[in-house]
Amino acid sequence: MFKFFKDVSREMKKVSWPKGKELTNYTIIVISTVAFVALFFFIVDLGISQVLNLF
Repeated sequence: MFKFFKDVSREMKKVSWPKGKELTNYTIIVISTVAFVALFFFIVDLGISQVLNLF
């Protein structure tokens, strides 16, 4: 088990971590995408509800 954590630690040192500006840009992109998809599904759900209420 200790060997596993030692190997994980060694591999984590090889990882290329994003810089602050990159991290900010990626965060904005992810939040924007999630908001867009949530809005899209809200509108689709609202439309389907309206169509079902007509029947």
